[in-house]
Amino acid sequence: MQNPDLAHPEWEPQFVDYLYLSFTNATAFSPTDVMPLSRWAKLTMLGQSLVSLVTLALVIARAVDILR
Repeated sequence: MQNPDLAHPEWEPQFVDYLYLSFTNATAFSPTDVMPLSRWAKLTMLGQSLVSLVTLALVIARAVDILR
């Protein structure tokens, strides 16, 4: 919203924008400093972060199971 060259002047944040921001800040597995403009890019990056989080949880669960 601060740079009219990158986005439309009437652009307003929607639910996906807030969801992307909160999820990336909570998980920190995806770049939070890069702001994709399209909602599809945000959803794709959110999905990539979710896959990373699930993979990490499965690896940790497997390691705990092996140690027991």
